Amino acid sequence: MGVFTYETEFTSTVAAARLFKAFILDADNLIPKIAPQAVKSAEILEGDGGAGTIKKITFGEGSQYNYVKHKIESIDKENFTYNYTLIEGDALSDKIEKISYETKLVASPDGGSIIKSTSHYDTIGDVEIKEEHVKEGKEKAAGLFKLIEGYLHANPDAYN
Repeated sequence: MGVFTYETEFTSTVAAARLFKAFILDADNLIPKIAPQAVKSAEILEGDGGAGTIKKITFGEGSQYNYVKHKIESIDKENFTYNYTLIEGDALSDKIEKISYETKLVASPDGGSIIKSTSHYDTIGDVEIKEEHVKEGKEKAAGLFKLIEGYLHANPDAYN
């Protein structure tokens, strides 16, 4: 088994606290509303939304995948960190055992925020993860992030 790690960083003009509320805490409601082609629904299968919670994300018609299940490892509302593991679903394939994500939002000097994300791919056997596969996923995540940011700019009273 190998572990491949990739890091990504985005910047936003939206303050970290507001972005965390929308992008992390209310993503299960907001994303299906503003991007139903990407995510059809999100439901909690077990837990209360905190560490240990298992969620099922059902993708929209525009996705190449049907669903995934996430396990929340930790969530820190004061420090704007969120860690979860993709534990089941057709996005894993027969080459990846699990993918763990660590997300941290930090305030930027201009009043916006910096989103730092680290992905750990645990592979089965000696499989190597191709950079273009990861890049494709990062581009989709960046597009979804920009939709959320656009929603927050268009709705200045939301998530304050």
